[in-house]
Amino acid sequence: METLLPIFLSVFLVSLISFVGILFLAFKEKTLNSLLEIFIAFACGSLLGDTFFHLLPESVETLGEEAFIWVVFSFVFFFALEKFFYWRHCHEGHCEIHPFTYLNLIGDGLHNFLDGGIIAASFLAGFPLGLGTTLAVIFHEIPQEIGDFSILLYGGIKRKKALWLNFLSGLTALVGAAAVYLFAEKINGLTEILLPFAAGNFLYLAGTDIIPELHEKGKHSPKNSIYQFLSLVSGLALMWILKIFLA
Repeated sequence: METLLPIFLSVFLVSLISFVGILFLAFKEKTLNSLLEIFIAFACGSLLGDTFFHLLPESVETLGEEAFIWVVFSFVFFFALEKFFYWRHCHEGHCEIHPFTYLNLIGDGLHNFLDGGIIAASFLAGFPLGLGTTLAVIFHEIPQEIGDFSILLYGGIKRKKALWLNFLSGLTALVGAAAVYLFAEKINGLTEILLPFAAGNFLYLAGTDIIPELHEKGKHSPKNSIYQFLSLVSGLALMWILKIFLA
């Protein structure tokens, strides 16, 4: 019961990030894209740091070599999800206009549901692990939610409605967290399995979604590449510091 409050607060905070799309209106396109590029690199470092410093060590300690099977399963699962359900990530202020606006909203809702479940499972395994996972999710969600908001705008949805639709999509994280919290004790080993599953998810996001985008954006600008590198290392460093001070 003592884990319920940090789970709820963390997941609700993640849900509120859906309102970050309003930044899309506050900055010029060029400024926003420059900020997002740095933030995306930081998010990438955070995802990788949480995976290798927190999630994988905890998973191996509880499951042994079986943990890596679940990591691979998770990686393949999210590959299939992206391929067959058109789970679209967009990290720029302007995204490709397409007719699948509401499909993207559904995909984002599913993504948030899984994020909520992952955060809940992490807190059930320990407060430091839950905090690290929450921060990694937050850093990744900020640029993604700006992209999702822009998709809704370009799909013809008015700004106010787009903000609330994005927020409702974000609330599915609470449903995912509640599901894991309620069934963790009833389904033996659920929490232990979800930790390597989260690791596979984070590896997939960083390796197939974020890093290729960073390479593409930085290949014509050594200056941007340096900023990306420093931001990525900063994200890794934050997760390492959390590991040391919250161990």
